[in-house]
Amino acid sequence: MSALNGKIAVVTGSGRGIGREIALKLAADGAAIVVNDLDEEPAAQTVADIEAAGGRAVACPGSVTEEGFAERFVGTAVDELGGLDIIVNNAGYTWDSVVQKMTDEQWDAILDVHLKAPFRILRAAQPVISGLVKAARAEGREVPCRKVVNISSIAGLGGNAGQANYAAAKAGVTGLTKTIAKEWGRYNVTVNTIAFGLITTRLTEAPAGGDGSIDVAGREIKVGVNPQLLDAMAAQIPLGRAGTPQEAAGAVYLLCRPESDYVSAQTLVCGGGYMI
Repeated sequence: MSALNGKIAVVTGSGRGIGREIALKLAADGAAIVVNDLDEEPAAQTVADIEAAGGRAVACPGSVTEEGFAERFVGTAVDELGGLDIIVNNAGYTWDSVVQKMTDEQWDAILDVHLKAPFRILRAAQPVISGLVKAARAEGREVPCRKVVNISSIAGLGGNAGQANYAAAKAGVTGLTKTIAKEWGRYNVTVNTIAFGLITTRLTEAPAGGDGSIDVAGREIKVGVNPQLLDAMAAQIPLGRAGTPQEAAGAVYLLCRPESDYVSAQTLVCGGGYMI
């Protein structure tokens, strides 16, 4: 029997990149997934791929920073899949500048997506989880171990030049994780953080033709890292290379399995041995 059979997971930013691989990984082990992406098409594609492999999934597209999104996201899990067992706060992007050139808009946008959005989702999930736990105890049933995995970065542990907003947000994720672990321990929920190192995604790989960008709420955000800089960064990693989205998803998967039921309030670095 698959370890996650019967579990219901919500994964933000799971239409593409690392989030997609997390959704596919959890679904392959039996979990039903609420897939989220800014855009409907990639969310629908991930759902289709999960269903084609014999799994269950539904889409909940939209920005995690929108008012009311958290309630809609959690509600989709409950109303369409029947519960809530795993929360993965993964959605995000970077918008870099050195501090003297960083605007309030840049600061607020990155704090909103990486820190405020997870906070809102956890706040919306609390009444649902509390209610499920109370119902189980009232009926004399065992309360299953539920999981929260918040995605952070090594930038949140040691800072990174040009990323005051991103590093501050990801450092905040650590504080949020440790606090919710203490508040939700009574519900038998483990809450942990994965801090990614250099992972190859569309946000790090510059297109062959030069600079690339993504559209986020009407903003054109430059993505891609100079290949020479990527090579220099990889040279500092003991494993000698960037990680893949599949490997990043594997780290999240470890903290969603029953074997991690007594691991909580921790930060696992998925960085190929790189130390700050």
